Amino acid sequence: MALAITTLWQREIVRFYRQRSRIIGALATPILFWLVLGSGFAGSFQASEGIESLGYAEYFFPGTIVLVVLFTAIFSTISVIEDRKEGFLQAVLVAPVPRAAIVLGKVLGGSTLALGQALLLLLAAPLAGLSPTLGGLLGAIGMLAVIAVSLTTLGFMIAWKMESTQGFHAVMNLLLIPMWLLSGAFFPAAGASPWMEFVMRLNPLTYGMASIRWTLDPNSIGPDSALPSLAVSVALTCGFAIAAFVAATRMASAPLDPELA
Repeated sequence: MALAITTLWQREIVRFYRQRSRIIGALATPILFWLVLGSGFAGSFQASEGIESLGYAEYFFPGTIVLVVLFTAIFSTISVIEDRKEGFLQAVLVAPVPRAAIVLGKVLGGSTLALGQALLLLLAAPLAGLSPTLGGLLGAIGMLAVIAVSLTTLGFMIAWKMESTQGFHAVMNLLLIPMWLLSGAFFPAAGASPWMEFVMRLNPLTYGMASIRWTLDPNSIGPDSALPSLAVSVALTCGFAIAAFVAATRMASAPLDPELA
């Protein structure tokens, strides 16, 4: 079982870094978003009371890091569809290996890539005006790892049911991009319309986003912030990652649709 997990994990890493366009797309696009949107909304962004000096580029930076994780998760889980077309996935499924090991190997591979890309951007936190402590930085890395697992697992479940990469991208854009937009990465829940604030509180990524803000720079969070507490954010983010992995394992354990075989 350990050999199967390691092999699938290593295969994801090697495949991703052989395709340089995916590396550029997963890292450069969020950075471009941060530079353009951070400058464009700088004049209209109003911080919470007590942190009036907080600029939009500083506020948007944690959301950009999560966007890097999201994009890498999308790009890495495309391999599920490619493996099916090449016949590799069918060969793995008939091997005497638990389906949980297959899911774990694929998810760990994508999560490692997502975390690695996010850490590169995390190095630029001081340039964004954030000043995390060593403990906060380690906490942010830990929560980014949990977020990477949850998003990669969601991508795996979507790809498992997809026949084409075109359909995969359409569903990912319909599901995961709105999850990110309504997570507090792009704009705070405070001041949003009541129905939108309600949707944001139902969004599991909201709590992952909040945990990153708390760990990177708690001084940038105002006293009237609508952010959930750090303890609640960590608990719900970890719970969501576990629930997503269990659901993915059950999905992979079911008989494969003949149309996808």
